[in-house]
Amino acid sequence: MDINDMVGKARKALDGREDQAQDALDKAADLLKQRTDTPADATIDSVVEKAKDVLEQEKKR
Repeated sequence: MDINDMVGKARKALDGREDQAQDALDKAADLLKQRTDTPADATIDSVVEKAKDVLEQEKKR
């Protein structure tokens, strides 16, 4: 299985569930922030926002 196969499977799994995935990202970020130091919060937020941007792009496909 190559990367294209994995990307295809991920897209298929997310199809129509982008909002749920965004909610899961928020929950995961909140849990991670509880377990890390405050300086890491900005990095966590940045990563989550980038992931949400990707999900938004997938929604438009």
